[in-house]
Amino acid sequence: MGDEASPTTPPAPLYLDGCPGCAMERKKASSKGIPYKELFFVAVTTIASALPISSLFPFLYFMIEDLHVAKTEQDIGLYAGFLGASYFIGRFFASLFWGVVADRIGRKPIIIFSVASVVIFNTLFGFSVKYWMAITTRLLLGALNGMLAPIKAYSIEICRPEHQALGLSIVSTAWGLGLIVGPSIGGYLAQETLHTHKIMDNEAEMSGDSRTLQTEDIHPDKSLYKNWPLMSSISAYCVFTLQETAYTEILSLWTVSDRKYGGLSFSSKEIGQVLAIAGAGLIVYQIFIYRPVHKYLGSVNSCRAASALSVPLIAAFPFMTHLSGLKLGLALYFATTFKAALGTTTLTSTSLLQNYAVPQHQRGAANGIATTAMSFFKAIGPAGAGALFSWTQKRQDAAFFPGDHMLFLILNVLQCIGLVLTFKPFLAVPKHLK
Repeated sequence: MGDEASPTTPPAPLYLDGCPGCAMERKKASSKGIPYKELFFVAVTTIASALPISSLFPFLYFMIEDLHVAKTEQDIGLYAGFLGASYFIGRFFASLFWGVVADRIGRKPIIIFSVASVVIFNTLFGFSVKYWMAITTRLLLGALNGMLAPIKAYSIEICRPEHQALGLSIVSTAWGLGLIVGPSIGGYLAQETLHTHKIMDNEAEMSGDSRTLQTEDIHPDKSLYKNWPLMSSISAYCVFTLQETAYTEILSLWTVSDRKYGGLSFSSKEIGQVLAIAGAGLIVYQIFIYRPVHKYLGSVNSCRAASALSVPLIAAFPFMTHLSGLKLGLALYFATTFKAALGTTTLTSTSLLQNYAVPQHQRGAANGIATTAMSFFKAIGPAGAGALFSWTQKRQDAAFFPGDHMLFLILNVLQCIGLVLTFKPFLAVPKHLK
């Protein structure tokens, strides 16, 4: 027999001392478990950053009343919508900037700065005694809170591939919960995850060592705007974001409005309890249910299933006005908790597709583009939802989908559009996921 080439052992990955990215890759290679410590820090800082969004809606209706800016009760929703939109308008103009900066200087500085901005401007918002002051502080907070793009990139980069869905889902879940926690915890995000060394001719020049460096494939940077898997997933993400934002504001306005206008006549304390129970249910879903669902169905199918299940659930909300007491409580608690879980599934799945569509050195910018686009739709969401809410309250006796029935019908139209965008030819899945 002729000589056969002996099989060669694949070169061991080479990590450079002093490189934060290599340190993280070494840690992931040596430990195959879930990085609970890092994910805990991701969760609490994301919750802190989400505070200005989620904590506003339960008392927004009454805040507009106290500011005496609405001439009639039916106009409260309109002014509430503009106030809710101001945060996202600010974020729309600044998100891409923060994503690019995070790719250059690292994730941690942007996260710390963003958490600090939450402390300062959310406090100033609380001191607002004029409508213009409330809108201004919310606008500045949106522009200066640039954490969402880098925290998504960070949650992907600290996890091994089999745990990346969990990492990003924690961001989505924590963002949805929006509980009040100390923002100073952001300082504990000790890892940086960017590679700080340069690579020449696709190889690392190391004295006396020919091992290859563990990093992304080196190619000339492709324009993110020509990356169709990225752009198509962002499109679906934006529609789901618009629907979720509009739903969140409409739910709060609808539950606290008077029953004569098609609402439930809840107090701010009661709607706060509903949202708290939904948040607790979301934690249970995140810990015990989401990972098996994603592992079995994958990102695309889990998104489709969650979106399809949301349609009959949303359609059931206006019929709750015929209930009272325990029956109303049970129905509302179940519906809001289930809807929160479904919404988290759609947003997390499309976010995963975005991050899988780009290499690491473009991930911050990609999430910045997604956050910019999402912020535009989130700005439309509260403003449009507020105006829609005011309009539907004035048509309680209409023959075609009166009052709150029209309200939730339009939410379902948005949900169906998002569902359609998860199918070909609208959605392109990255090749390595096929």
